[in-house]
Amino acid sequence: MPMRILFTKLLHIGDNLLLTPTLVATKEKFPNAEIWVAVRRGTEGILAGCPEIDRIITTARPEEGHRTRSDFGKDLVTLAVIAGTRFDYAFELGDNNRGRVLCTASRAKIRCTNSYERPEGIPLSTSWKKRFNRLIMTGHGPVHQVLRDYNAVRATLDLPEEPPPMRFAREAMRASQMEGALEGAITGSFATVHAATRWFSKSWPLDRWKQVVAELLTRFPQVVISCGPNPREIAEAKIFCEGFEGKVLSTKGKLSWTQLAALLGSASLFVGVDTAAMHLAAAVQCPSVVLFAHPPAYQFRPWKCPHRVVRSKDSMVETERYQLPGEQLMQEISVPMVTDAVDSILAEQVSA
Repeated sequence: MPMRILFTKLLHIGDNLLLTPTLVATKEKFPNAEIWVAVRRGTEGILAGCPEIDRIITTARPEEGHRTRSDFGKDLVTLAVIAGTRFDYAFELGDNNRGRVLCTASRAKIRCTNSYERPEGIPLSTSWKKRFNRLIMTGHGPVHQVLRDYNAVRATLDLPEEPPPMRFAREAMRASQMEGALEGAITGSFATVHAATRWFSKSWPLDRWKQVVAELLTRFPQVVISCGPNPREIAEAKIFCEGFEGKVLSTKGKLSWTQLAALLGSASLFVGVDTAAMHLAAAVQCPSVVLFAHPPAYQFRPWKCPHRVVRSKDSMVETERYQLPGEQLMQEISVPMVTDAVDSILAEQVSA
């Protein structure tokens, strides 16, 4: 029987990509191991570019009002599948009880979960501590989320000290054609802008985004506006396209994650906010300029990819800066701050 390892991370879409360096390192260490990953239903598509995963299993979204009887039935099936499968290791990396339930059900020989102390996180209850035989109490700290995941696994599996980049395989990008997905044709070099976010605390004024689009057109023949399928995001993307004589195209929320990976893999630059699209740009090594308010940039900035972070009040102590509203921090980012970051990273790419 091959070694079988379960990773659970029932969080948001971008968090799945942040797990891929750990999965890649694990597969390199144990090439014959069977790797299972449990994620929230609807977030699994972004893992299509990680061939190290042998099986993805999903659970319903935890938010009240979104779960149905069908979701409950599917979750019972997921639980039964895990309980009926022999696992050697189970790692809970989402810091939530739903993931801990899955790891407990796995009856893995080694069951690991994070155990925090304040102020790093909420301490684990005694009842949960009894259900795990490996508690990760170090390696959290003020570090990137990739390292938090990796540190929780590294000692147990004896992985190398340094995690690799995020993973989205070129083969998965080539397998996905964008023909017909854009409202026009890309004919030369281009920048991609992803301003859309469902978090108001990460939003930047639309008029400033349009100014940035205009500035990018002085540096690139075309700009592509990426957005999700939400009607508000599609409407905003349309505004960014207006008045530029067809030089600015919108994805209209039609691209799958594999299609967006192909788009970003061909782009010369990504400009956006802290979203799953930002992490996908990093996974395909697209140079990036990212506007940050909260959470801290050190924890979620593009991982092992050329980038610039644009923040207001950047010199403040992080614990003090975090007390300020994200909306205020975003409002204090100016257009010149963004364009200066664009010019800086473009100059770096030319000299590289």
